[in-house]
Amino acid sequence: MVQLTDDLIEAFNALRIIPLATADKDGVPNVAPMGAKSIADPETILVMDNFMQKTVANIRENPKAAIYVWGEGVKGCFQIHGDVTYEDEGEQFEAFRKETLARMPHVPAKGMLVIKITDIYTCVAGPGAGNKIV
Repeated sequence: MVQLTDDLIEAFNALRIIPLATADKDGVPNVAPMGAKSIADPETILVMDNFMQKTVANIRENPKAAIYVWGEGVKGCFQIHGDVTYEDEGEQFEAFRKETLARMPHVPAKGMLVIKITDIYTCVAGPGAGNKIV
């Protein structure tokens, strides 16, 4: 399985908000900002479902997602692709829900996306843009 490097974990954690892209079964895209996010392990990213409508509908039809990692304080630019499942129970969900509600007590924290990383690409401008790096 593809794993995040320490540099990629640092870049991901430096961002308060990440853009999460999904598409429905017909390929119609949706990009939504996500603030309740966590790295469960180097192969897995968690994103809390607080107000997802199109995102969850898309995941049910087409369980793939992409995350764009770039911003102030980030060295480089990365796109992370993964296979997604939805969970709303279990130890991992309850732990992430508790963490999310401690930071954002006003959100419902009703479920989470579990993104198993499949590919990582660079998106830095230049001849290597779009190349797979992991």
